[in-house]
Amino acid sequence: MVRIAILGAGFMGGTHGTAYQNISNAEIAAVCDQNETLGRAFAEKYHCRYYSSFHQMLEECQFDVADICLPTFLHEEYVLMGARHRKHIFCEKPVALEVSSLERMMKAVKEAGVLMMVGQVLRFWPEYVNAKEMYEKGSLGELNYVFAARMSEHPAWSQWYRKPQNSGGGLLDLHLHDVDYLCWLLGRVKSVYASGKQNKDGCWNYVSSMLTFESGISASVQGVIEMEKGYPFTMELRLVGSQKTYEYAMKAGHNLEDVASSKRETRIYENGAITTLPVNLRDAYEIELEHFVDCIDRRCESGIITVEQVREVLCTMEAIKTSLETGEKAEVDYDRQASV
Repeated sequence: MVRIAILGAGFMGGTHGTAYQNISNAEIAAVCDQNETLGRAFAEKYHCRYYSSFHQMLEECQFDVADICLPTFLHEEYVLMGARHRKHIFCEKPVALEVSSLERMMKAVKEAGVLMMVGQVLRFWPEYVNAKEMYEKGSLGELNYVFAARMSEHPAWSQWYRKPQNSGGGLLDLHLHDVDYLCWLLGRVKSVYASGKQNKDGCWNYVSSMLTFESGISASVQGVIEMEKGYPFTMELRLVGSQKTYEYAMKAGHNLEDVASSKRETRIYENGAITTLPVNLRDAYEIELEHFVDCIDRRCESGIITVEQVREVLCTMEAIKTSLETGEKAEVDYDRQASV
């Protein structure tokens, strides 16, 4: 049995808590949150111990995994602390605001000999996984056009989220999902060109990116995290192949808080025929965390997503930010000197 300590009793912490309840070889041992009201309510719901201090939790509680669902700007501090105490790490995305921060985490977990995985969940989202499998089997043919989009009203759960130095804004918290998936699908990005608009706080919350991959394939990615209030959380994926077109669309409750009632549809277009695929309703966060727990149980050195791959995606995000700021095409620098 893998014992989990969840850091952060907010929306994502609760999402993870619910997922772990459905994983047979996982047990929630404790939750840590400075907000005592939230923390104690979480502990009561998930039948675990509550701590207001991670230091105290490390001293008093026996657990295997630190599952970090804290604000982005706190990730490095708690990853390093968990690694020093030989805890496996699951960290929600975005893992860091800068590549240099992630490199320090990578060094710490390597020295500690623990597994670290980042929650870039589209690699476990059934429709996105299905699209990748069809492409890799060759059933779509040659890819002629690739498009991905993600639209949301601004999350209202906390003010920390609105500052770019805290969350990275829509660029890192929203746009990153589709960039990560396309890197998983198509490999390394060679160069990017992006345009967009910042909000009054300096967050790039309106972004359109054109990615050119080392393979020669290009993809268009859109992300907006300041849609009008009441606009449903929307995801889109379109792979236009020489043999088939794969198209997925989802509209859910605001901020993904009611995925169960979302409208999801996958269509395959081929030679004038349209096939609608059945919807897989299993929660992607549960699939993701089950994979992570199984990796620990089997003592795997890595899972579906490695920290090295996460670094490559973050390098791509930094190139997109450079392009947004300069208005020019930016090359992705994977060989930058590590800053640890």
